Amino acid sequence: MSLPHTIIGLAEQLGRMLAVRHLHVTAGESCTGGGIANAITEIPGSSGWFDMAFVTYSNEAKCRLLGVPEAALAKFGAVSEEVAQAMAFGALQSAKADIAVAVSGIAGPSGGTAEKPVGTVCFAWAFGRQLESETRHFAGDRTQVREQTIEHALRGLIQYLNKVDS
Repeated sequence: MSLPHTIIGLAEQLGRMLAVRHLHVTAGESCTGGGIANAITEIPGSSGWFDMAFVTYSNEAKCRLLGVPEAALAKFGAVSEEVAQAMAFGALQSAKADIAVAVSGIAGPSGGTAEKPVGTVCFAWAFGRQLESETRHFAGDRTQVREQTIEHALRGLIQYLNKVDS
């Protein structure tokens, strides 16, 4: 995936913030298919603040690699804040990182429902025991939804780091 300059700029900003704080980031990704990790590793020196991420496209992978409870998937569905939260905590613990982002959504062109239309993406950010999550709805084709998701995930990490500092 060729990344827009905006995403690269955000990844550079995130990298500077993490390096100064001596922190490591990880990601639990579903609909982005490794796009967040790709953006992060586009930045020279990212090995100083990034070790690994998890692409857990299937529900089975979410359970096996990130410890997402099957009950949460059954009750809320893969595209839910509850599952994104479990993914973020699982990534944080498995990677032994300091901060994590997780995304699960419907990039399209199919897979949407009336309740969760194409472009619905659930996010979660975890730092220690702190957790924030939200659901966003993005417009556009599959590539546009994925790029907007990556951009929002990176912006959220930056905002989260700013909150932790204050």
